Amino acid sequence: MRRRGEIWTANFNPNKGSEIGKVRPVLILQDDGMIASGLATILVAPLTSQFRPIFGPLRVKITARNRLTQDCFVMIEHIRALDRSRFGEGPLATLAAEEMAAVEKSLRGVMGML
Repeated sequence: MRRRGEIWTANFNPNKGSEIGKVRPVLILQDDGMIASGLATILVAPLTSQFRPIFGPLRVKITARNRLTQDCFVMIEHIRALDRSRFGEGPLATLAAEEMAAVEKSLRGVMGML
């Protein structure tokens, strides 16, 4: 079972326009209770290995560990609900409480809820 704070792989293809594409790691954001309820989709934030300074305030760095083989950045501005069939292997890693707190702060900023 997938859990909030875990990193899994997911297939974002096909994408349209400026949407994120390809198979990439994702951070599960959805509440564990909602995941367990059998809802068909799971809310995630994709990860990237590329850092772009313009997005610096939004991005949270996740250091490589366990099966996550390189440092990544959470792209909180690209959150998306994915069908369960889009998930691949995982969990690759699990975020620490401090990392999840930073992701939540970034999410509040993107949503205008600071």
